[in-house]
Amino acid sequence: MLASKMMRTVFRLIELYDHQKQAVRRMHNGCILVGDVGSGKSATSIFYYISAEYDRDLYIITTAKKRDDGDWETELINFNLCTNEELNPNKAKVTIDSWNNIKKYKNVVGAFFIFDEQRVVGSGAWVKAFLKIARANHWILLSATPGDKYEDYIPVLVANGFYRNKTEFWDTHIIRNPYVNYPSVKGYILTGKINYHLSQILVKMKDPRKTTRINIRVTFEYDRNLYKQVWKERWDPYDNEPIKETGKLCYLLRRVVNSEKDRLYKIDEILSQFPKLIIFYNYDYELESLRNYLTFLGYPFSEWNGHKHEEIITGERWVYMVQYTAGCEGWNCIETNCIVFYSQTYSYRTMEQAAGRIDRMNTPYKELYYYHFVSHAPIDVAISRALQHKRNFNEKTFMKAQK
Repeated sequence: MLASKMMRTVFRLIELYDHQKQAVRRMHNGCILVGDVGSGKSATSIFYYISAEYDRDLYIITTAKKRDDGDWETELINFNLCTNEELNPNKAKVTIDSWNNIKKYKNVVGAFFIFDEQRVVGSGAWVKAFLKIARANHWILLSATPGDKYEDYIPVLVANGFYRNKTEFWDTHIIRNPYVNYPSVKGYILTGKINYHLSQILVKMKDPRKTTRINIRVTFEYDRNLYKQVWKERWDPYDNEPIKETGKLCYLLRRVVNSEKDRLYKIDEILSQFPKLIIFYNYDYELESLRNYLTFLGYPFSEWNGHKHEEIITGERWVYMVQYTAGCEGWNCIETNCIVFYSQTYSYRTMEQAAGRIDRMNTPYKELYYYHFVSHAPIDVAISRALQHKRNFNEKTFMKAQK
């Protein structure tokens, strides 16, 4: 029985794509497997486990949605593994849990960890638990967007032993900004050393997909007078009160821009071409407008956000409305080839993750369509510019530039 199961596992290697096989050969303890969203990182990481760490228990730390939806269980079955250790050929314990529970496993010793979706950034509780786990176990990280700047890699560099701690990295490489009261980066030194370390831990998977992403920018007008009132008078026209915080000011500027009714009418037009449609949005007021309009049209829809966790409707016509933060990763859909970004996100990584929901290895579509709803308002232009340069939008930087 064991020999039969092992043989089927070997057969699974034949089913791996060439780019996955090549990645497995280059992987090692402490590496980051970097591959575009939907490129097959999960299957690649499991085969690496079988190839190099099969004598260890397996722990998979992933998003809550991927844990709850059983995505990893499906991948494991293809390799004759499951969470019931008695049924595993190697009798290994397999545990799948979310990042929210990572602290539960900080005392595990001698196991193999797959950390799915890069979350070890900064110096919070997750990073502290990760570093303790890394010292006592073997591990790899999976990520489509592992880091936007050098600081994002500090925990992984420390876990690999290149630096004793975050302080050593800062003292070695960071030129601090002397004009602020908090740790701020003005520039870097000895970047060649950082790049060399990163070259040792980043294992990049080639992407053989033949899909073509077609990005369509749709520009809308906005209420310029109301925008000026919010900006110049610092007045909240919705709650009829003064604006005291930068975050509130930017939120209101965006609300003025994103509330333009023509955005809804454009959705109706897109539905005539793509009857199955995914819409990403930011704020509750956008969701409320979309709900009301789709109800008026009699169009079926479902939602994924902080309040509702509904699945995509089955059928020939549907809309799936997804809030960026709640649902930009951890699920996929190959039933449609169109996404509308109803409003822009501040994060380039979030936008890439969201776009990847339909850009999968097994999609039947060759062309994927992405509609980006924007305006010529200063805040929208600034967000667009940051995303086009693969950077995150910063509200404080925007405020300074407008003065």
